[in-house]
Amino acid sequence: MTGSRSFDRRWFLSAAAALPLCSCTSHIEQAQEHKESSQRGQLRQKPTVGSDPVESPQVEEPSLKAESSDDHFQSDSLSVLVNKHHPLEPIHYHPQDLVSFGPVLLRAEAAEHAQALFLEATRQGLSPTALSGYRSYEDQVNTYKHWVNTYGKEQADTASARPGYSEHQTGLALDIGSASGGCNLAVCFSQTPEAQWFARQAHRFGFILRFPYWKHELTGYFYESWHFRYIGAAEAQRYYQSHADCLETFWGFGPAPTYL
Repeated sequence: MTGSRSFDRRWFLSAAAALPLCSCTSHIEQAQEHKESSQRGQLRQKPTVGSDPVESPQVEEPSLKAESSDDHFQSDSLSVLVNKHHPLEPIHYHPQDLVSFGPVLLRAEAAEHAQALFLEATRQGLSPTALSGYRSYEDQVNTYKHWVNTYGKEQADTASARPGYSEHQTGLALDIGSASGGCNLAVCFSQTPEAQWFARQAHRFGFILRFPYWKHELTGYFYESWHFRYIGAAEAQRYYQSHADCLETFWGFGPAPTYL
């Protein structure tokens, strides 16, 4: 990649190449559970998240190079909104500042903050891995086509974004895993120490949990405890403190459960 540079890879224990296809079964299971739950008129209970580490060591967080833009429609903005109502423009958008972050690519500022986030996680005794970062429009064409052919369009739309509608194409989305690998990109990943710690601490480094539990009618996607989105440290802090349901509501947009 032209102009790319590599970050220190020591913090990626057993890092693997991106496997975006392996999470579909988890989403279909969630879709089925949602259907059955609605029929019974019952609500699922939110997974328990462990307590924060006591006296966790301080980490020097990297300074912001630029504040997040208020323009949610510019594809190169840190605050671009990408969902089923808001595709990237142009649809074939390609970031110009991609750099290597372990086995994946991220935009430079996101990679810098992810480096500090992973370093702090390892200091807390965790073993996070980077599973997926930037995906091109062409990659998403193939991924989405696979799910449509395998599960049909309705189910595919709950598990995989259509080409041009994926946050991964921005270079600001990062799927994390654990070195143990047992629950990576699966529903049970939410119960791992890595998922629970990242959910509580990632905002300090500019990342937020993009698809929270049981907010699929707002975001358009079922719970993904592994999918984090970089929006800038200051903006992520405001988001976390706001207790917003999801990024859509925080930025003042309506629900985007289905494609227009």
